[in-house]
Amino acid sequence: MEWRDKGIILQVRPHGETSAIVEILTEGQGRHAGLVKGARSRAMRPILQPGNKVTASWRARLAEHLGLFRIEADDLGAGAVMEDRAALAGLNAACALAIMALPEREAHPAVHEGFCLLLAAFENPEVWPALYVRWEAGLLSDLGYGLDLRKCAVTGAADDLSHVSPRTGRAVCREEAAPYAARLLELPGFMRGSGEIAERDIAKGLELTGYFLERRVLWPVDKQLPEARVRLIQELERAGLM
Repeated sequence: MEWRDKGIILQVRPHGETSAIVEILTEGQGRHAGLVKGARSRAMRPILQPGNKVTASWRARLAEHLGLFRIEADDLGAGAVMEDRAALAGLNAACALAIMALPEREAHPAVHEGFCLLLAAFENPEVWPALYVRWEAGLLSDLGYGLDLRKCAVTGAADDLSHVSPRTGRAVCREEAAPYAARLLELPGFMRGSGEIAERDIAKGLELTGYFLERRVLWPVDKQLPEARVRLIQELERAGLM
């Protein structure tokens, strides 16, 4: 068995004295792990960093085996993220969620594409937090649990959508939501296509996507949101980006 694909390094776990088990997110093969020999060498250490874009060749005798990776560098952009605590927290949270939520060896090209866009945006603190929230919403959608933000679940109107039902994941307009606002999740404007990011919108977006990631994706398999996502919220608050 053999394949070759472009991917993003998600995680590197030491294995033995010189090797590592590396997880990558590829466009065609999904989240995939493999053994990299010589992973601790001077040449490989800078390449095997979460967030780096690589080309990976995988080979195994049988499909169910762990297999061996041969990794080639494409874009070593992770180093720049290391200098920004908030951006690094965003990268770590995205990697942790991809590992936790995506089934292994199942292609999710839209999630991979969104991750690539997020990586490119980390240098712009005015943009990437909202893009991160959108990436989480896209992750939900690609896993079959997408939020329906097109129109009000009660009236069918597409205007003045302000909340989301925690039961159905469907949007509700402001007038209909008013009597039940305490029981609904707030919908930030940028998630419904306004293009504007108001105060506390990032916090509202993270609360919204986090709610459904926990209850629809993670809790059914006895998992919780990763600690890396908690640290992301803390770093966004520290940096004044919430």
